[in-house]
Amino acid sequence: MRQSHTIVNIDDLRLRAKAKLPKIFFDYIDGGAFSETTMRRNRCGFQRWELVQHVLRTSENPSLKCTYLDQDQTLPFMLGPVGFLGLYRGNGEVQAAQAAKNRGIPLCLSTFSISSIETLRREVGGQLHFQLYMDRDKSFVEKLLDAAVKADTDVLYLTVDTSVTSVREKDVRNGFRAVTRLNARLLFSMMQKPAWCLDMLKTGSSNVEAVRDFPEFGTGALEQASNLSGRLDPSLTWDDVKWLRQKWKKKLVIKGILCADDAKTARDCGVDAIVISNHGGRQLDFASSTIARLPSIREAVGREFCVMIDGGFRRGSEIIIALGLGASCVLLGRAYAFGLSAGGQSGVEKAIDILADEIAISLKLMGLNSVAELQEAGAECVRSAGS
Repeated sequence: MRQSHTIVNIDDLRLRAKAKLPKIFFDYIDGGAFSETTMRRNRCGFQRWELVQHVLRTSENPSLKCTYLDQDQTLPFMLGPVGFLGLYRGNGEVQAAQAAKNRGIPLCLSTFSISSIETLRREVGGQLHFQLYMDRDKSFVEKLLDAAVKADTDVLYLTVDTSVTSVREKDVRNGFRAVTRLNARLLFSMMQKPAWCLDMLKTGSSNVEAVRDFPEFGTGALEQASNLSGRLDPSLTWDDVKWLRQKWKKKLVIKGILCADDAKTARDCGVDAIVISNHGGRQLDFASSTIARLPSIREAVGREFCVMIDGGFRRGSEIIIALGLGASCVLLGRAYAFGLSAGGQSGVEKAIDILADEIAISLKLMGLNSVAELQEAGAECVRSAGS
């Protein structure tokens, strides 16, 4: 990636992404619901915790290997579902999947993606997961499931915190999901980023591949995205989770859990894991940060159940806090979307490497030999600040 020597953290990638993307797409990645209080709480929530330092305990570089969803992994984090990667960078989903494969971690593809799961399997391979939004039409959902099966998808995630789409005020002002065709204002905004325009002309797609054979969704990514959003099932219940559990025979994860009771219900429905998530602060405003809810949810579901988490992670030390509090794995969102927007595949790899290096350095300074040792020690390594 050009000028990569100036990139030292995820916030640097964010600034590079802001410089490269049209405003409508940067604001979509960067924004949250209403006052954006939940989004800010995600970032500030880590301040409640501190890492315990020990010296003269280790002689080797720490191992970052861990296990989640019954798979041994090279890193304790993965690339979570982020919509419309192919609008931030030409072939964005393919480039992100290749970066994940190169670093030996999974990528979860969003329903709201330009490239389909079949394309990623054909062109990249690797550990591919798929995130599903429940459409009102169950027959269409079954077609998405069939496509995931044909692509040999390892894990399915059902997002459950979008029974109604919240108001993201930046998107309202920019017309994202309201504009279904290029208009003069949007075209002018895009022309302010000529490198992005050239990239889209060379490699970009104008369709959401998963729905391009369904004329009811319209034509072009903007119209298809708007129609997809409008068809989310507002009556989604635990009965739908049970229905999906019967349909999907592989690993099933429920994403969007933020309280212990819901976590226990999800476990009792037979799912394989949950993701503690508030949708990156993009749904319920004034909700809790995800990291604040992790300890109680881990206690409620027991030690052996797979508990994943997302929400505001931009530092390796923050990932360590989550692992020490009981998380099995962290899902990245904005962190790698900024990397992709800033530098394509190499930008995603840069984001992964930054976080991996920060984790390794922090573990060494904590006197820990591995992520596994951190997870086993738990509260001995991560405690309330000032305690």
